[in-house]
Amino acid sequence: MTEDSGKQGDAGGADGGRLVRIDLDEQSTARRSPEVERERAVAIFDLLEENEFRPAIEHLGPYHLGLSIEENRLVFDIKNTDDQDLYKFILSLSPFRRIVKEYFDICESYYQAIKSASPSQIEAIDMGRRGLHNEGSEILRDRLAGKVDVDFNTARRLFTLICALHVKM
Repeated sequence: MTEDSGKQGDAGGADGGRLVRIDLDEQSTARRSPEVERERAVAIFDLLEENEFRPAIEHLGPYHLGLSIEENRLVFDIKNTDDQDLYKFILSLSPFRRIVKEYFDICESYYQAIKSASPSQIEAIDMGRRGLHNEGSEILRDRLAGKVDVDFNTARRLFTLICALHVKM
């Protein structure tokens, strides 16, 4: 799956330290529910609209990002806008396993609650869901330290995409 914002900037322009395209390896994912697919699409759209993404490399951006899972590891493949390789690194998925599982469990509860629960019950579940999402985002920011600087909202949206890739695990 490839999503492109259509925005192109020069190395010194406003788009410099940002993502302008995201490629999710569809081989890394399994079939997703409509809710998960919708969250993935919204995360990509929001991420391309607004993000801070500064890899620990000399190139100033903007960047294309490929995300995939290879041999149970998360692969970040960063390229320039001409699709030339700039920086590729791999993160262990182990630190994400618990939080992703809990996040999917609470998301399932949330989707079920929307159908029949009271507004206060839905709100309580949603607060828990947002809390887990924030926790996963902080884990991601910690794991990216020294490799890529991202703001909190970018980390949140990337965490959503990592969850989409995790579905197959």
